[in-house]
Amino acid sequence: MTQNEAGPILNGLPTNLPDTDVEETLEWLESLDGVIDEGGRHRARYVMLKLLERARERQIGVPSLTGTDYVNTIPVGQEPSFPGDEDLERGIRRLLRWNAAIMVHRAQRPGIGVGGHIASYASSATLYEVGMNHFFRGKDHPGGGDQVYFQGHASPGMYARAYLAGRLTEDDLDGFRQEHSHYVDGKLRALPSYPHPRQMPKFWEFPTVSMGLGPINAIYQAQFNRYLHNRGIKDTSQQHVWAFLGDGEMDEVESRGALQLAANEELDNLTFVINCNLQRLDGPVRGNGKIMQELEAFFRGAGWNVIKVVWGRGWDPLLANDTEGALLNLMNSVSDGDYQTFKANDGAYVRKHFFERDPRTAAMVKDWSDEDIWRLSRGGHDYHKVYSAYKAATEFTGAPTVVLAHTIKGYFLGKHFAGRNATHQMKKLALDDLKSLRDRVQVPISDEQLESDPYRPPYVHPGKDDPRIKYLHERRRELGGYLPERRADRKFISLPGDKAYESSRKGSGKQEVATTMAFVRLLKDLMRDKQFAPRVVPIIPDEARTFGMDAFFPTIKIYNPHGQNYTPVDHELFLSYREAKDGQIIHTGINEAGSVAAFTAAGTSYATHGEPMVPIYVFYSMFGFQRTGDGMWAAADQLARGFYIGATAGRTTLAGEGTQHMDGHSPVIASTNPAIVAYDPAYGYEIAHIVRRGLERMYGEQPEDVSYYLTVYNEPIVQPKEPEDLDVEGVLRGMYLLRKGDFEGVGEDARRAQILVSGVAVPWGLEAQELLKKDFGVVADVWSVTSWTELRREGLELERKSFDEPFADHGKSWVEQKLEGAPGPVVASSDYTTTLPDMIRQWVPADYSVLGADEFGFSDTRAAARRYFKIDGPSIAVRVLQRLAAAGEVPEEWATRAAEQYKIQDVTAGTSGNAGGDA
Repeated sequence: MTQNEAGPILNGLPTNLPDTDVEETLEWLESLDGVIDEGGRHRARYVMLKLLERARERQIGVPSLTGTDYVNTIPVGQEPSFPGDEDLERGIRRLLRWNAAIMVHRAQRPGIGVGGHIASYASSATLYEVGMNHFFRGKDHPGGGDQVYFQGHASPGMYARAYLAGRLTEDDLDGFRQEHSHYVDGKLRALPSYPHPRQMPKFWEFPTVSMGLGPINAIYQAQFNRYLHNRGIKDTSQQHVWAFLGDGEMDEVESRGALQLAANEELDNLTFVINCNLQRLDGPVRGNGKIMQELEAFFRGAGWNVIKVVWGRGWDPLLANDTEGALLNLMNSVSDGDYQTFKANDGAYVRKHFFERDPRTAAMVKDWSDEDIWRLSRGGHDYHKVYSAYKAATEFTGAPTVVLAHTIKGYFLGKHFAGRNATHQMKKLALDDLKSLRDRVQVPISDEQLESDPYRPPYVHPGKDDPRIKYLHERRRELGGYLPERRADRKFISLPGDKAYESSRKGSGKQEVATTMAFVRLLKDLMRDKQFAPRVVPIIPDEARTFGMDAFFPTIKIYNPHGQNYTPVDHELFLSYREAKDGQIIHTGINEAGSVAAFTAAGTSYATHGEPMVPIYVFYSMFGFQRTGDGMWAAADQLARGFYIGATAGRTTLAGEGTQHMDGHSPVIASTNPAIVAYDPAYGYEIAHIVRRGLERMYGEQPEDVSYYLTVYNEPIVQPKEPEDLDVEGVLRGMYLLRKGDFEGVGEDARRAQILVSGVAVPWGLEAQELLKKDFGVVADVWSVTSWTELRREGLELERKSFDEPFADHGKSWVEQKLEGAPGPVVASSDYTTTLPDMIRQWVPADYSVLGADEFGFSDTRAAARRYFKIDGPSIAVRVLQRLAAAGEVPEEWATRAAEQYKIQDVTAGTSGNAGGDA
């Protein structure tokens, strides 16, 4: 077999079967060629899929093609000619390699020592530069800009390119990783370590260094591009999503977990470029195996188009002369660990340990020098091979493409870097390394310059009139502008008026409605605004019926790019399951990670597309910040806006579900994210005011880069009408007086107390208020705390101000303003851990006690669970009496009697809350 013939199907039957009718076989092949020539690749693909389908129906035993030889996917004869100026592009790459390495090296100078990563960009420079010069479209391209997910550890290369383009200065480069401390002439000149849009909002577009999130976010970005197109909001047909990833990164669950979605939706607007330098951070990815082959099989099995770029042009004549397949066999059998070691040595080592494994391959290079062998390159460093792969990827239709590019970590940096296990952690170059790199990249720097200050080698910019710089600008002008670049707030949307909130503020009459359903009803009212409604992107994992959102199915429908090609089993029902090409709901299935990725794409559309969208992601609260908090952090870094709705919230409220569903801590975790505005509302009217304020803050005339998180519950209660004297400011700032204590029937000298409760616990506070007055003559005020976290943030902000200006009057926190002078002890309770109400302790100007559900959740009735944790109404009342007794205001016997009367130690005696009930 020669290299001009088709390779064997490595994991299939054809290699084991004789050709019993050669002429017929040729006729079949000619027929396929005819279909391709006449009907095109799309038609040929359809016919082949139908043939495979029929073959499986007839039980022929045809396998899927998931593995091919360890050679380039695109044969030499099918490679297009390279359209660029090879000499100028080579010169640009050399300048970039030098400046990127020197930026990191200078950041490791004495007194700074913040380091960086040199080796990742060194291995991927060609992969980026072919894209930058020929494929990646900027924001000003007539067809719209591409979205490029740059690999986080390659950021030095992007800064180096921006420096050559005049977008950054030497002072900026010297501020690498010194975001608050590098001042030049009184002006902060600094660069974040990795792609951080929040830190550099006009430059970076996608945060990617939280490894594993880049791949899944890129997939959902490509899906969202199609979503916008299919819904008629924007023509995204010419926009492409590129994600640059590492082979080690592909071990992350999120990296591979959504591949099937991209194939199912035929996202041919998506290309993954995986830099297969065979190394993780500490050593080989698959020392005993072959990661490129593994990834090829995985992606092919998931339905992706796979293009391998394994070998550079120097290997082409060797492979062409490999008539017996000896070299091919070597390439297939050598492990990644050995390939890594080859490039950490020299040509003589490669000759001995690679070519001399087989006398036939040894003979192929017997007349070659060791230097000739050493110059044989990996495909990811060959711009011809990379260009061929990218061109094929952008022209492929019907499926996403992954380009697997074989590279060397630390390539071009010298023998101390290339292929070494420690190369990822190497942050500076020795003097000899600097000199050697200077010689290889051919920059005009003398030995004396390097020796005079080895910690600060000069950057190199040949000037704006240099042919290389002119070429760089020309290519980017033709492609639509510079990358990376982020633009924001180019369009504003009309927000709903007062009418949309009227129903929520009226209450539910006699009907019991949980706050989850109260929110859904509000959403329905908001969706009646014809200008606002198209901007809403409801995102639901496979729990729409749990949240009462199935009513949206037949109206705004579920997004499916293929439409609904079947008759749903419930088609005769009013609430039938409906999918449509222009559907509005993104239904991700049982996929919280994918839902957050979809939220991120929609919540940043105002910047990536200039089309503000309002994602509203409704989910089991336990599966939000606990399971997908990392994705939410990345969304915050990307400056996403929208609403996270933690439904079925609380540690005791989701009756019967048990530990893995009982959320007693999500507001606590939410408080750690500075871009999340978290609320725990009790009533529908509170939700209405919070949502309205959220829309104004995120989508109003001065939009803020925040997202709102609301916990809502599935326990039905009568939703009260909004009080006429409602303290709206208190609702939004975090607490307000819900019900003042009543002195009727008791003396004016009655003992006093303050009860702080949030969310589903508010009725328990009201219950405690009644018990205290009825049984002990104690008058308590009940406060609805809509946001413990916002109260805490305000208090901390005032403390920061007082630290900077210790003798200025900064005013008092909202907690202090509301509780100052309020009589009696303060007792707080919620359906979360004690950590949540304890957040405001330092600002409560009185004796303060908190109750909470600090253990694991469990399956039981709501009343029993609340009694077990001692957070229910009677428990609040007992705690109030205990604190009054401790202050000497009531006899200790009162507290003891109350505990016995309410059977506080008897779990079966709990009465706070409804049993059962739908959301």
